Amino acid sequence: MNAMKNSEGQRAAELMRDAATNEISEVLRRLEATPAGLSGDEVAERLEVFGPNEVAQEKKHSWLWRLWIATLNPLVILLSILAIITFATANEPSDYIGGSLMVLMVVLGLSLRFIQETKADTAAAKLKAMIRVTATALRDGQPKEIPLKDLVPGDVVKLSAGDMIPGDVRLITSKDLFVIQATLTGESLPVEKTDARDPRTNVQCIEHTNLCFLGTSVESGSATGVIVATGAQTYFGKMASSLSGQQADTAFDKGIKKFTWLMITFMIVIVPLVFLLYGLTKHDWKTAFLLAMAVAVGLTPEMLPMIVSVCLSKGALAMSKKKVIVKRLNSIQNFGAMDVLCTDKTGTLTIDHVILEIHCDVFKNESNEVLRDAYLISHFQTGLKNVLDRAVLKYTELHRELCVDKYNKVDEIPFDFSRRMMSVVVENPDGTRQLLTKGAPESVFKKCTHFESAGEIFEMEPILVGNLIEQVNSLSEDGFRVLAIANKKVGAQNAYSKADEENLVLTGYLAFLDPPKDTAKTAIAALRQHGVTVKVLTGDNDLVTRKVCTEVGINAEKIILGNDVEKMSDVELANIIDTVDVYARLSPAHKKRVVMALQKKGHVVGFMGDGINDAPALRAADVGISVDTAVDIAKESADMILLERNLMVLEEGVLEGRKVFANILKYIRMGASSNFGNVFSMVGASAWLKFSPMWPLQLLTNNLLYDFSQVPIPTDNVTAQYIAKPRPWQINEITRFMLFIGPISSIFDYSTFCVMLFFFKCNNLGLLPPPEMLARFAGVTDPDQSYAAALFHTGWFVESLMTQTLIIHVIRTNGIPFIQSRASWQLSMTSIFIMGIGAWLPFSPLAKSLGFVPLPWQYWPILAVTLLCYVSLTQLIKMWLLKKKWI
Repeated sequence: MNAMKNSEGQRAAELMRDAATNEISEVLRRLEATPAGLSGDEVAERLEVFGPNEVAQEKKHSWLWRLWIATLNPLVILLSILAIITFATANEPSDYIGGSLMVLMVVLGLSLRFIQETKADTAAAKLKAMIRVTATALRDGQPKEIPLKDLVPGDVVKLSAGDMIPGDVRLITSKDLFVIQATLTGESLPVEKTDARDPRTNVQCIEHTNLCFLGTSVESGSATGVIVATGAQTYFGKMASSLSGQQADTAFDKGIKKFTWLMITFMIVIVPLVFLLYGLTKHDWKTAFLLAMAVAVGLTPEMLPMIVSVCLSKGALAMSKKKVIVKRLNSIQNFGAMDVLCTDKTGTLTIDHVILEIHCDVFKNESNEVLRDAYLISHFQTGLKNVLDRAVLKYTELHRELCVDKYNKVDEIPFDFSRRMMSVVVENPDGTRQLLTKGAPESVFKKCTHFESAGEIFEMEPILVGNLIEQVNSLSEDGFRVLAIANKKVGAQNAYSKADEENLVLTGYLAFLDPPKDTAKTAIAALRQHGVTVKVLTGDNDLVTRKVCTEVGINAEKIILGNDVEKMSDVELANIIDTVDVYARLSPAHKKRVVMALQKKGHVVGFMGDGINDAPALRAADVGISVDTAVDIAKESADMILLERNLMVLEEGVLEGRKVFANILKYIRMGASSNFGNVFSMVGASAWLKFSPMWPLQLLTNNLLYDFSQVPIPTDNVTAQYIAKPRPWQINEITRFMLFIGPISSIFDYSTFCVMLFFFKCNNLGLLPPPEMLARFAGVTDPDQSYAAALFHTGWFVESLMTQTLIIHVIRTNGIPFIQSRASWQLSMTSIFIMGIGAWLPFSPLAKSLGFVPLPWQYWPILAVTLLCYVSLTQLIKMWLLKKKWI
């Protein structure tokens, strides 16, 4: 352990270079490990030294850190400054009450955000804990599935196709191992790795042929290796630490940033304007500054982080109940905005329960010899056992009849996506060796020079090849997935490679049936109804794909093959992408290109896959979707994990995603339009009135109460009509909404100004208060402290708060509020409560501290008419905007 402790501080590149240039025996000695792996005690000790094998995981902040972040809220900062100034300049008990009220508002603002975001973080963490990625490690000499975070330097791991490399690894043994290093190098082509010592010292660490790195994945082949570095000490860990925070923004993130900058731009213009207007007209620059700061807070959507966090976490919890686990919360909006879903055929459209229906010779006569060869291949192959292998291995009686234990596996030539075939070399009971091959018929045909029928061997003459292809096609047209089986006798040699897959004898075919799911047609129709087009991207052949797609209601008249995609430029592919729904015989690179072509056409693309060949497309898609049974690299690449491989589950998840986005958009629309209108009113009133339109404290109290009324938005109902179609983020719609709806509130603010100034005589600074309030205003000379100003402030405060709170119910729906659509009970009750607070404050014990006075009875019927007219006009303008399709 001493050598290992010393090496912990070394740079990752140096640590791995030593492992590459030394013999494996020396590497194991330095790591104090053996080819049989570590014991449980050794693992526990090393976990203490090196820590968990985690890189770039989300940092779990303490409650003090979360509280500090909540404190950075502009509203909290400004209220704190105002409270300090109030206490510092206090001369009367009412000043201390006002300062105390500000402190109370700070506590309320802090606790509200802190509690809600803590709940959201906890819920998200619980969901993410449901998804685990494991590796096969030797512990106490036995292979075990170990969570990646529990691996330590010295662990011996087994690698096969589809596995993520679980740490920085020095290979001990390897067989035709090809690794995808795109995450580290950007190179999409797989790189071959071997276990031989690499003495080169003049190359980059990543170029050593006997090293594999955390964050890469196995495309094909198999290997064992010893972990040299884990976590932050890995090559990837060093990169991650320097690139932290550079994760690409989702469409949702970009939309939030655009909205934030829109409000900041507006603030930069309005706040100085209010400051100058009030300062120049009233010559009170201190009040002008405080008023401008209060306007800035009013324009700040300070509840947005909390609303977004709660909406996303609530959506993630709701989706988990629908068997969709969200790994990345911000992908929920993309999920809802998705208008194209690309998916594989097997397991999604079909039942993923493959049955071996036919094992026949080249002329479709039943052949036990073909079944025998297929069983030996599936039994001896390493790596992933796919559904076809499992279907063959269900013939358990063959194991006994063949006396499989008498056969010995000599070597294996693993599957890869370029050859589309794999082989094993076995030694027969009589000591002879044969190479057994299975793969896609068109790939195997190219390697065959003869075929076998009824015990006789015939040459593969060109005229016969056409007949053989017809036999395969006839099976494919009936919906069968067909594999070709071939063999040849081989001599004894140390190792076998792809070069030995030549001059084969074609023996026959295996025909598998994977029938369509009963729910597939209904689910595809439901997704289509909700505005999501389903496109099939499969590596399977076009004949099987056409039959399955036709049965489930997907247009398969035209199918684009991988060869066609290969020949097309990106522009040509984008031009035909909307006209074709089915793509077959695709490689991983082809799938990625199809996804990117759809994105270039303006689509929000989801990709659903579970195989090794799906990882590039999963990463490229706007939202990557995988299943709990997927290979490691697919689960790691995905944004969401389905606990059930069913498109009906996906449809329910899409609707939940749209509900989340709808509720976030409600807050943004309400906050933007309301704040926009209030600021127009404030600018006009600052220039027009002889006193301040509203005290900074009153403005902040109004803002806090209005924000509190919006807290239940994440619980609000969303109409089926609203979530019927995808809704991508469009900042132009929000801008139009703000520009058209916002000024409506100013119209009624100015009508209230007129009522207060001319009907209630607030333009007369000498207006006498009621007898019971004469003492309070006796000797007041400051216009801002006069009864006329207090009455005006109170009237506008109540009208502003009432209209803002009530208008939530108009903006939250595209229908007629209270009739066609009702808010959730939480939002309704909060609105009633806040409006009640607004009516109570002028008569409350807090009135004097806030600068309010009781309103005359004539005010309330005028307010009722104002509210009715405001709601009606806003509804009319909203319907006009909807008719124009501007929102």
